[in-house]
Amino acid sequence: METDLSDYTVVKEGEAEILMHKKNQVFFNKAQVNNRDMSIAVLRAFIIKRKQEHEAMLSKRNKHAGKVSEKDASEAAKEEAPSENNMNNGKINGEHEVALGNGPSCASNEPSKATEESARRELKPPRLLEALSASGLRALRYAREVDGIGQVVALDNDEASVEACRRNIKFNGSMASSKVESHHTDARVYMLTHPKEFDMVDLDPYGSPSIFLDSAVQSVVDGGLLMCTATDMAVLCGGNGEVCYSKYGSYPLRGKYCHEMALRILLASIESHANRYRRYIVPVLSVQMDFYVRVFVRVYTSASAMKNTPLKLSYVYQCTGCDSFHLQPVGRSLPKNNSIRYLPATGPVVPQDCIHCGKKYNMGGPIWSAPIHNQEWELPDVPLFLSLHNLCATLKCTSPSAAMFRSAVINAKFRISGTHVNPLGLKTDAPMDVIWDIMRCWVDFSRCVGSLSKAQAKKVARFLPNPEKHWGPKVRAGRQITSKHISLLGPEAVNGHLKHHHEEEEGNNQEERDAKRLKTTEDISSTSQEETHT
Repeated sequence: METDLSDYTVVKEGEAEILMHKKNQVFFNKAQVNNRDMSIAVLRAFIIKRKQEHEAMLSKRNKHAGKVSEKDASEAAKEEAPSENNMNNGKINGEHEVALGNGPSCASNEPSKATEESARRELKPPRLLEALSASGLRALRYAREVDGIGQVVALDNDEASVEACRRNIKFNGSMASSKVESHHTDARVYMLTHPKEFDMVDLDPYGSPSIFLDSAVQSVVDGGLLMCTATDMAVLCGGNGEVCYSKYGSYPLRGKYCHEMALRILLASIESHANRYRRYIVPVLSVQMDFYVRVFVRVYTSASAMKNTPLKLSYVYQCTGCDSFHLQPVGRSLPKNNSIRYLPATGPVVPQDCIHCGKKYNMGGPIWSAPIHNQEWELPDVPLFLSLHNLCATLKCTSPSAAMFRSAVINAKFRISGTHVNPLGLKTDAPMDVIWDIMRCWVDFSRCVGSLSKAQAKKVARFLPNPEKHWGPKVRAGRQITSKHISLLGPEAVNGHLKHHHEEEEGNNQEERDAKRLKTTEDISSTSQEETHT
């Protein structure tokens, strides 16, 4: 079917081009370009990591197979050694030797051959599923810009979107047509009917991804990458707490850290869905940008590792009167002999009223309190963060510099760093008692008798005020005053002087003009008189 290009606008992003209808029939979000760029960077790193892990696994298998072969060979040699009884019966001994000699050697060769065959097998290109493709731009960029990627499956439940995606696949040439395929289907049903088939699964819905999480964690392979975006930030940040709880199973709190809390609520929800199938997640990267949050997690299968989930989740107690917050873990572990016993956490971690301001606490969560990514410039194991300006607003004082506050925390033997979520946010493992002690030291400016001098106590001025503005040395005598002397004389004096000087110049010029005019009149008069006499 031929396409009339006059009805479309060509949109180029990265190495992909798509046709957008002038009637805007298919959703396209230009602001998500950073989201797509970041996803491509993560996919490139994941494919390299996947290859390295595969090579390490093969190397480990070969090493293990070599040890098994050596062990079997040594045992066979011991059994083949002739004893005194065997020497007395040559025929039986000979038959026995043949049986022992052939058996172990054949058995040891079989696993070696199997290992060699598995080592020869190359790692297949990773398959990617984009559950909600719309125009197909994201799928096309993945296919064209991520080296080593295999098949890209783009799904959408809207017929117009599927037609647009297929049109854009064809528009991007043969390479895109060979890698990207589009299907008109419900993404939830497709992922449920294709369990553990995709190495990467991308969820980027319009709004909440909650209805797709259960099927998404089942469709990704063991060790695969799940990428998920949530744009319902009003819900995740506490605007509608009851709605957030119904969608994600966590209650949000409104605070400066609400965007990071949104990330941790999403991670906790993904972990909850994965646990239902004996799976768990390991966050790779978690980011809040513009109007959405985006997380990249790897999904693994392990019934024993899944038991650690309560240790990764916490409730949050937020004081309503100040910025104090405290974490209450959901569970705890207790070593017992050679095993680990999992128990409910002890609590509560806070009293009924805040010890710093006497106000009540709001409780939110549970949230993901384990690391959300691993960055050298940010503390990965410290949930949420503080705002220095909010601390000072609570105490109604001016704010110290960030360097001074960080130095105080470091000198107290605690760690502190910034956060990518908020330029004014500070993450630290220092307890709130230490934080408020530092702030008390900064704001303790109460008047003490010893701080006043005798003159101040008697209210006698020791340093007399200037008798007038811009008191100090003036312009040297004879020097012309210009606009550069404002700092010495003040704008009023300089402007007044310049105006007066201008008026004087105008007056002098007027006198000169009058004198010239009078002289000219006298000359004309004398000339007329001379002509009359003549």
